[in-house]
Amino acid sequence: MNRFKDKYIKEVQPKLQEELGLKNRMAVPRLEKIVLSIGLGEAKDNSGILDKVRVYFVQLAGQAPVVTLAKKSIAAFKVSQGQPIGMMVTLRGDKMYAFLDKLINIVLPKVRDFRGISQNSFDSHGNLNIGLKEQIIFPEVDYKSVDRTRGLAVTITTTARNKEEGKKLLEYLGMPFRS
Repeated sequence: MNRFKDKYIKEVQPKLQEELGLKNRMAVPRLEKIVLSIGLGEAKDNSGILDKVRVYFVQLAGQAPVVTLAKKSIAAFKVSQGQPIGMMVTLRGDKMYAFLDKLINIVLPKVRDFRGISQNSFDSHGNLNIGLKEQIIFPEVDYKSVDRTRGLAVTITTTARNKEEGKKLLEYLGMPFRS
């Protein structure tokens, strides 16, 4: 079993259950999924970019990404309906816990001038959205194979009912928040 999943079951879940005053263990907030997404606006002109990004996205997530297509045509951005404009991958189960472990313990400490994640990054349902400016902070990404640094969005979806429950869950798992 993954060490982060083990930590959740043995430490975090009982602590949250007691603190939130929940009688049923199944009502305790838990991680549902982690979605990694990247916008590739330049893919409309150069389809070779999709292959380059797919390589390090597979290394990063441990599974193949899905290419996202434009839903509408937008003349101002020179995008027509059905064009590839990004990639995303959804992690669940052990891969999700392994990625979160890597994000908290390896990647975030490598971010330049990192002071913690903002409290405003949560939505009203307790889900956390993090934007990373460079994909090269991940240890799997080979610096030499990257043609250009691209941003990456990480969305951590929880079963929390509100912002406070989601923050407590991720705080107990070790997520560094700004004070």
